[in-house]
Parts: sequence; C-alpha cells; structure tokens
Amino acid sequence: MDKMEKAYRASWSLMREKMKKERKEDLELVEEVKKSDIIVVSGQYDYIENVFKSLGIPHTVIRPEQVGVTPLSSKQLLLINCPGNLDEMGIKKVQGFVRDGGFLFTTDWSLKNVLEKAFPGFVEYNNKPTGDEVVKIEVLDAENPLVKGVVEDKDEPVWWLEGSSYPIRILDKDKVRTLIQSDELKKRYGEEPVAVTFTVGGGRVIHMISHYYLQRSEFRTDRQMKSAEAYAAEKGIAPAAGMKSELKDLSLGEVESAYSSAQFFANILVEQRKQVKTMESEKKEKVGKEKKEE
Repeated sequence: MDKMEKAYRASWSLMREKMKKERKEDLELVEEVKKSDIIVVSGQYDYIENVFKSLGIPHTVIRPEQVGVTPLSSKQLLLINCPGNLDEMGIKKVQGFVRDGGFLFTTDWSLKNVLEKAFPGFVEYNNKPTGDEVVKIEVLDAENPLVKGVVEDKDEPVWWLEGSSYPIRILDKDKVRTLIQSDELKKRYGEEPVAVTFTVGGGRVIHMISHYYLQRSEFRTDRQMKSAEAYAAEKGIAPAAGMKSELKDLSLGEVESAYSSAQFFANILVEQRKQVKTMESEKKEKVGKEKKEE
C-alpha cells in the first residue's frame, strides 16, 4: 500500500474516533452518505477518488466531458479534480449547480479552468506557479465549521505544493473568506490562501491550492518524526488493536498531514449535508403551508 494512502486510512480512523467522542451527530452525517451524494470529476493530476476508495467513502466518478450532460442536484457535493478541463456546457452546468444550492469543491488548476470562468470576480490565479515543495499552514478562523479540528493544540501540519500549483489571488475580499493560509506561501509566491470559500446564490464554492491526494509529507521537527501512535495520544485516542496495525510504520508527521486534509473534507461534507437537511425541511414546511392555504 502506498505510504500516504496508508496515512490517509490511519488518519480517517483517528478522526472518526475523535468525532465519536466530540461530534457524534456530525459523524452520523458523514456516515449516512450514499454513492449518489458525491460526484467526483476525474482529473489528470489529482485523484480525490483514490482517497475516497481507500477510505470507503461512497461516490460516483464522471469524466470532465460528462459534466455538461450529467443531471446534477443541489443535494449533491461536486468535486472537480485538477486540472478541471471542462467544456462550455460543463462550465454552465457548474454555474447553475452552485446557484441552485449545490456545494462545489475544486483543486489547484481548477482555479483558472473552472472558477475564473464560472464565477469571475471572486478569485484568480496570480500567474506565479509554485515549485515542488512543502509549506506550513495555519487555520485563520478556528471557529469556522469548515475547518473545525483541522489544526489543534500541538498540531503543525504542512501542505504539499506540487510543482506548478496555482497560488490563489482573492479579488473580492468582502465575499471570499480564507479558511487556511500559509505565511511561507505568501513570502515565496505573493499569496497566502491555501483554502478559500465563497457563496454564489444558494450554494457554496470551496477551493484549495495543490492536490487533495497528498503524495508526501516533510519532517521539520523531532516531534514529526515520532510514531503515529504518539499523534493518537496527542488527540486523546487510545488505539484499539486494529487501529494499531493501521498506525504501524507511519510517522506522526505523515499522519498529521493526512489528518488535516481528511478532517477538512469531513467538515465540508458535514456542512453540505446540513444544508441539504435545511433545504428539505424548508421544502416540507412550504408544502405544508400551501396545503393549509388550500
């Protein structure tokens, strides 16, 4: 098994255990997801579907050219892998999907290929491609539900920037919120956002630099070179026998980096499912009111 794939599996197990103790209702939302709830658009450089397959997260994969002709519902979460090469029909479908209440999650080159075209005026590529390197990240607003638990206490996760990743320039600072940032990224490439979000119509867009499928980490401190079980201890989790085997041969730094992105996606999924339930409740209430008026 690929080392980072193993790190993702271990981090997902740790995250589930922590959410069982602290966010049980949120975990239930994550675990009720069906295959039709998550649509992944395949890419050439990012492979979110590989992470989901490894973690057992139900999802449906479609090709970029299928986006424009695939029925999409505002109750779905749409993820577009880098590079996000959609045709004109696909771009229009994405626009309508978000405006109608859908959640859209995009990575790296989708910034230029999808977001600049579908939602101009919010964010853009600053034309300063990154090198193949790793940067330290910080959560800007720890109270924001989209980044809850991504970085805690002693955590010092790093984010891998694959060669030629696209730095995010925010155009509308009133509407675009930075979720995760990096001072190192700003010093090197002029922009600090690692992950941003904004709303359009009834839906939400979330975008992150680089790729969701992490292929490596980096050790910067003695702490990060400790065992993965030490990370579990920091999270207050006593690994059962099965989890111990998942953590075996992994370092704290590897699991920590995978954990930050796993928790980030879990949060996105939780907020998306909450919105769906709100929409369903409002629809039911509206129907009930109309029947009474009849």
